[in-house]
Amino acid sequence: MKKNGLVYLMITGIFLGIFSGWMFGTSMLKVEWIGEMFLDALKMLVVPLIISSMIVGIAGLGDIRKVGKTGFIALVYFMVTTCVAVVIGLAMVNIIQPGIAVEMTVEHIPEKVMGKEAVGITDILKSFISPNLFESMAKMEILPLIVFSLVFGAVLTTLGESGKRAIDFFDTVNSAIMKIVHLLMYFAPIGVFALIASKLGAAGGGDLFLAEIAKIGKYVVTVISALLIHGFLVLPLILYVTTKRNPIIYFKNVTAALTTAFSTASSSATLPVTIECAEENNKVSRKASLFVLPLAATVNMNGTALYESVATLFIAQMLGIHLGFGEQVIVFLTATLAAIGAAGIPEAGLVTMVMVLQSVGLPLEGIGMLLSMDWFLDRCRTTINVWGDSIGAAVIDNLEEKWIERGGKA
Repeated sequence: MKKNGLVYLMITGIFLGIFSGWMFGTSMLKVEWIGEMFLDALKMLVVPLIISSMIVGIAGLGDIRKVGKTGFIALVYFMVTTCVAVVIGLAMVNIIQPGIAVEMTVEHIPEKVMGKEAVGITDILKSFISPNLFESMAKMEILPLIVFSLVFGAVLTTLGESGKRAIDFFDTVNSAIMKIVHLLMYFAPIGVFALIASKLGAAGGGDLFLAEIAKIGKYVVTVISALLIHGFLVLPLILYVTTKRNPIIYFKNVTAALTTAFSTASSSATLPVTIECAEENNKVSRKASLFVLPLAATVNMNGTALYESVATLFIAQMLGIHLGFGEQVIVFLTATLAAIGAAGIPEAGLVTMVMVLQSVGLPLEGIGMLLSMDWFLDRCRTTINVWGDSIGAAVIDNLEEKWIERGGKA
């Protein structure tokens, strides 16, 4: 009952934040510091949580062959759901055609995008490895930390008793971090209220929000409708078919993670709450949640890939440039691969958007038309990302157990 009450308070906080930011506009910037403190507190837990989770998770899987099987199942799930999301995005943008009759009013490449044109595939591959792990921790570059933790945890399992003592240490660290998450969640309703109210206030309140909606309203409707189809039809169907779990109950049990994702617009910052919901509410095995969820929060970006495919075709339609089947296949491939691989690059969303646009020769100035609503759509796609991660933990946990049953202990 206490947990349900906290979830209801968080939902109330979101709605109060929307109401306050809508009605009082920029005056709600006064509470921005509260939201930033809550977000920083979540981010503070991410690095120790990811390192301890991955080490304990990889050690819990035991046999290196089992690690390979679990990793393979996870990779297949990430790829399939991301590909499906991009296909849905492309289908919806072709049906609705939100860019037709929209006037391009931005003539310059946005400042946020400047310098990101040079980022390529080799930069993404290089981001998997860091020469300085402490610098990566400071910059919240999660991908190299995951790579190191996976290797470190695997090696610890080969060191016998001394390795077991080290694993026990990280297990204790992980348990302590989750206790801190419990404490932090008592402040979540205030935090999510402040984050939403200040962000909507910074956007100018309800009047300016509606004015921006009026400019690119069909684009916003296209993105949200595609996200809803993926989030509330495709992902629940995958959950039910593979695990026979009730998607409605599963959704209810991860509401705290989804509201945190919508408030923070960060899968990584939401990770502590996502793990707690998976383990405690949905009874996903600890070894699966600790291995899958940190990985998923970094590379499983269904909502982001979908969003970028819609945005690319919207920009093309707005400029009167026809992208045929071949060009849309290129968009499909680039959006899928970029969303999975670019996690180690700062401001990964903008980098992947640049890569997708460049792959079909579209001008980067078009991104400027999207930035006014990006803060809102970012929250929507992050929520779908976290929902996909949460379902992935249950799906991979279940498929791994079935694989073991069929193949024996090996």
